[in-house]
Amino acid sequence: MVPISLLIWIALETAAYLAFGRLFLHLAWPLAIVGAINCLLGLRFWMNATTWFFAMNFASPAPALGFARRLAIMTGEYFAFLLTFLLVIPFERLWMPADRLPPGGKPILLVHGFGCSRGVWWLLRRRLEAAGHTVATVSLTPPYTSMGKLVPQLNQRIEDVCAATGSKQITLLAHSMGGLICRSYLARHGSERVDRLFTLATPHAGSVLSRIGFGQNSREMTPGSLWLRDMATETLTIPTVSLRNPYDNYVMPQDNQRLTGARDVELPAVGHIAMLYDSRIAELLIELLTVKKP
Repeated sequence: MVPISLLIWIALETAAYLAFGRLFLHLAWPLAIVGAINCLLGLRFWMNATTWFFAMNFASPAPALGFARRLAIMTGEYFAFLLTFLLVIPFERLWMPADRLPPGGKPILLVHGFGCSRGVWWLLRRRLEAAGHTVATVSLTPPYTSMGKLVPQLNQRIEDVCAATGSKQITLLAHSMGGLICRSYLARHGSERVDRLFTLATPHAGSVLSRIGFGQNSREMTPGSLWLRDMATETLTIPTVSLRNPYDNYVMPQDNQRLTGARDVELPAVGHIAMLYDSRIAELLIELLTVKKP
């Protein structure tokens, strides 16, 4: 649903830019096409810039980054944003074949974040599988509904993965909002099927950026929301690692990624979306996943 709707949106947006260039600016087709591409990329530049504006104005204390390093991070995040929302998710079927779930072993289930789909895991899934892990994914839809309404889909996927692999338990690895959905699952269904939880830049105490986001789930991620207050009363019952990005451009204040009762691991300076493609993050996750449950 998300890949198709996003592809349709991009097509309509591009058509609108072309129509404007041709009908109102009277541009020739080559110039109209160039203009449409520039508008497509420019809008996403400003969307990305907005996240950094919030990040810098609502930042948790962290060592200052030099201009060159901060610019490199922001540039990498912009290109990761373009890659994810113009190529990866709209054309998900080209990147993400069905999960390979051979019997035996304990699988890892990857849970995506806000407005995304299983397609965002295309590179990390390959890296985890190359390290010897069995990896499953899930797409939770619709993208802007209440997080609680997505829990039954996660529950069903967990049961399906356990049935396919013969494993009694799985490990959950979630990015951003996906970590909140996993915690909601554990509060509702317990930890019988899950041995460990890893959250990657999850807004456990919410994010200021959610104030301008779309959908009920964005409202639920606003700091101080009833949903977050209810979740804060739930005690962790399994080993949990919260991987925190001190320079995150979606979760701010960035210390809102901390979770009481979880092991706190600081990530290298990287963008919120770019971390999904970063080899340093993949290596860290593989190292953490290799550590046996105490």
